[in-house]
Amino acid sequence: MRESVIYQEWRAEDLREGLEAGRKEGLQLGLQQGLQQGLQQGLQQGLQHGEATLVLRLLRRKLGSLDPALENRIWTLPTSQLEALGEALLDFNSVEDLTAWLARR
Repeated sequence: MRESVIYQEWRAEDLREGLEAGRKEGLQLGLQQGLQQGLQQGLQQGLQHGEATLVLRLLRRKLGSLDPALENRIWTLPTSQLEALGEALLDFNSVEDLTAWLARR
């Protein structure tokens, strides 16, 4: 029976259907995982951006205008360091204090 043409055609059709179903399931799973990862990354970037914006506003208010190189450095800090900087800036009296704090990081 396994050698019959009809059996071989059924088997080939079943294999094609199985592969197609597997592709669809894999695609859906991949899309879900990609969406979840994208959302997580977007949330993290949004949090970092918000922290950087707030810290820069506080620094400008406390110390006046900042050198663009310092601002760029602050924009690149991870969220945990931005939170630490947000607390540390309360003790700053000058841009040199900020520069020293950044040098220690």
